Amino acid sequence: MKYYRPIVRPHGPRPEEALTLAGGWCWFSEVEEIARGGPRRLVPAASLPEDVRAVLTAPRAPVAGVSMARPVVMGIVNVTPDSFSDGGLFDCPEAAVSHARALCAAGADILDIGGESTRPGAADVPEDEEIARTAPVIADLRAQGVRVPISVDTRKAAVGRAALAAGADFLNDVAAFSYDAGMAALAAHADVPVCLMHAQGAPATMQESPRYDDVVLDVYDFLATRVADAEAAGIDRARIVVDPGIGFGKTLAHNLALLRGLSLFHALGCPVLLGASRKRFIGALADLPQARERMPGSVAVALAGVAQGVQILRVHDVGETRQALTVTQAIWKDEDS
Repeated sequence: MKYYRPIVRPHGPRPEEALTLAGGWCWFSEVEEIARGGPRRLVPAASLPEDVRAVLTAPRAPVAGVSMARPVVMGIVNVTPDSFSDGGLFDCPEAAVSHARALCAAGADILDIGGESTRPGAADVPEDEEIARTAPVIADLRAQGVRVPISVDTRKAAVGRAALAAGADFLNDVAAFSYDAGMAALAAHADVPVCLMHAQGAPATMQESPRYDDVVLDVYDFLATRVADAEAAGIDRARIVVDPGIGFGKTLAHNLALLRGLSLFHALGCPVLLGASRKRFIGALADLPQARERMPGSVAVALAGVAQGVQILRVHDVGETRQALTVTQAIWKDEDS
């Protein structure tokens, strides 16, 4: 099997033969052709197999009504006592709703509401408790007139069902339907977008000894299989988002390899979500043990992702990320004009 990673550029002089990536803001004129255990070589984009070319260039469908033709900021709302960055700050409904509204005011395009920490070492939360944490927050946001799309960050079908009934639009499953098979049936029946994320192992043990033959290709193959399984369950590929799962069963070296190779995941034909905000690898690189100190590094990772065409950025620091995107895109636009 061959893999094709577009060498993506978001700005600069564009050759006539360049192709637009996924209908968005990036383009490419070269592709890295990869074979497992074999050589890697750069080839002209014009030499791509027609089916690969079609997948890489096809515009991505909107997700919950949000266009994928520009970078999208997803604001994180953890209604948990033990999340790695902000556990306990928003674990009552009133605080969570207030925080969510502040994220909207700061420029969030989507809100992601989660009631179970999936940090390394975290234990499972009973589904009734997770429902009690998330569904009231979603219902209160809708009752207060918040209309931005809301995703629920859960592995459990019962939690997803309650969230959708409360007004959520989108299922974000860090287990890619492998924890609870009922998630796929729920998504197909409800006809809502889904995000399928890669993780090696369960949160409680995933960081003990993560191993890969080739982390970028292994994660790609996992996601390709999960996307195919979701399609077989009745979920249209146009409603699927993929997430390489930075920090979920990965070492520092694994995370950096995935970040360098992000553009490969566009070959899955789905929008790509990057969730690296405040994560431990940033602290390791910058010697910052406290997660809340990692905003600048998180913004740097977000901009690196957008430069590779990543469509959705899942972040804690919405205002700072939005400001950085605004300035960066203005620089890119001016250079192109």
